[in-house]
Amino acid sequence: MKKIFGIILALAVFAGIFPVQQTEAKTKIYPTVASGTLVKSTSDGEIDYSNTADGYVMVKYKKATSKTIKAQLVGPNGNTYTYTLRANKYEALPLTEGNGKYKVSLFLNVSGNSYAIVMSETISVTLSSQFAPYLRANQYVNFTQSTKFVKKAATLTKKCKNDIAKVKKVYQYVIKKFKYDKKKAQTVKAGYLPDLNKLYKQKKGICFDYAAVMTAMLRSQGVATKLVIGYTGNAYHAWINVYSKKKGWITGAIYFNGKKWKLMDPTFASTGKSSKSIMKYIGNGRNYKAKYSY
Repeated sequence: MKKIFGIILALAVFAGIFPVQQTEAKTKIYPTVASGTLVKSTSDGEIDYSNTADGYVMVKYKKATSKTIKAQLVGPNGNTYTYTLRANKYEALPLTEGNGKYKVSLFLNVSGNSYAIVMSETISVTLSSQFAPYLRANQYVNFTQSTKFVKKAATLTKKCKNDIAKVKKVYQYVIKKFKYDKKKAQTVKAGYLPDLNKLYKQKKGICFDYAAVMTAMLRSQGVATKLVIGYTGNAYHAWINVYSKKKGWITGAIYFNGKKWKLMDPTFASTGKSSKSIMKYIGNGRNYKAKYSY
């Protein structure tokens, strides 16, 4: 009887009456929240540094305004990171320079290129892990459980046995499905931030978009990934770095061909159709000079 039932069930599955359930890789979303435990607040702005151990600080300008709002973060290495904020909305800013003191400031545009300081706070940071800032969403890499690229990453990597296999799957998907948007590159304005769900529909973007998409997909699968902005030659550019347990941080993003590690750059590989000359350029780390990481 059991054997007959098994045959009937198998035929039903084959016929589509009882479809086989497709499993997905486990998506890992580490939240960024304003917990309210440690807060510096004024009538105009707020800095919530409750979760610095997890690699981020939350900032908000509390009043409605049409003026430009800026946040500035100076890390222990002395680098200055500047962000454009939206009014009355918390933004997560990553603490990517490791342990030490960070100065967080809010500014409001008063006229032309002049800004007035709204508030400032210096905080001491001890990260729970060096990877903490590179596993979470932030203003530059903004994703949630429902982000379409995140869902796609789960489907793509469901059979992957390790992080490097995930990197390869995501990389191949991005360079095949995404196209470089030359018009956008010529018209993009300062303060631009990638909207991942819009990019999923458009299937095209600039280097910043390529890097943000791949970073979000990999972080959602628990792969520590840096979105890096810097220079290739004299051109301002964005790419990714990925962490490997065997090799540590590998700059310029990575691809493992089974014998050796190679640098990879999703934008150049896509636009250059992975030609020999393009891959040779990508493979030379001296062509990349990092300035900021997010």
